[in-house]
Amino acid sequence: MESQHILSVLQQVQDGALDIHTAYDKLKISPFEDLGYAKIDHHRKIRQGAPEVIYGAGKTAEQMEGIIQSLLSHCPENILITRLSEESASYLSHRFSLTYDKLSRIGIINRTEHLTASGTILVATGGTSDIPVAEEAALTAEVLGNRTERLYDVGVAGIHRLLSHADSISKATVIIAVAGMEGALASVIGGLSDCPVIAVPTSIGYGANFQGLSALLSMLNSCASGVSVVNIDNGFGAGYLASMINHIGGNEP
Repeated sequence: MESQHILSVLQQVQDGALDIHTAYDKLKISPFEDLGYAKIDHHRKIRQGAPEVIYGAGKTAEQMEGIIQSLLSHCPENILITRLSEESASYLSHRFSLTYDKLSRIGIINRTEHLTASGTILVATGGTSDIPVAEEAALTAEVLGNRTERLYDVGVAGIHRLLSHADSISKATVIIAVAGMEGALASVIGGLSDCPVIAVPTSIGYGANFQGLSALLSMLNSCASGVSVVNIDNGFGAGYLASMINHIGGNEP
């Protein structure tokens, strides 16, 4: 089905019935492979620069196996799975070359190290408890071809810990600030840096934290310029956005 569609579009271009720009637009939005329980978007890398990512939560290990096999036919390496349980990771590791990080629940099929951007993404956390979300962001950024530096447990309760890393902050191309409680880390980093800051509120905190809502609202109301905010515990979204920013202007390391 996929090859027939591509050949049909190319034939129309050859016959003069379709101009190349319209043909490109048609090819960008297809094809996909229908597995019944999932429709695999094989052209996402063309449209967005990165292949489809598997969200593991709520999927059976067998469903993910079928999706992986489909993706491998078009993308032989660095297939990313987020929110992957240990049980499903164990199942998949017997069928594929799987790198699994238990802390972040990130799985990577056929992981291959590569750099496609020259800048550095700095991932910082307010506390040690925020590291699982931060690692989701950091590993996502690395899989997408970015140089990533980690700066953990530098929250505002001991702000001198953050200030001692002023050099790393000044050299970063993008900074991901991951924090729970009141979420103040993003504003502090935003006031120290000259690059985009992506704030990630986490669900870490006591009762009035409301599972991350207080940190989310604090980050949304940041008085520091250049701070954007993703959803609660969304390390993947932050890592993906940071990669897009880091690749602006070229893909050469």
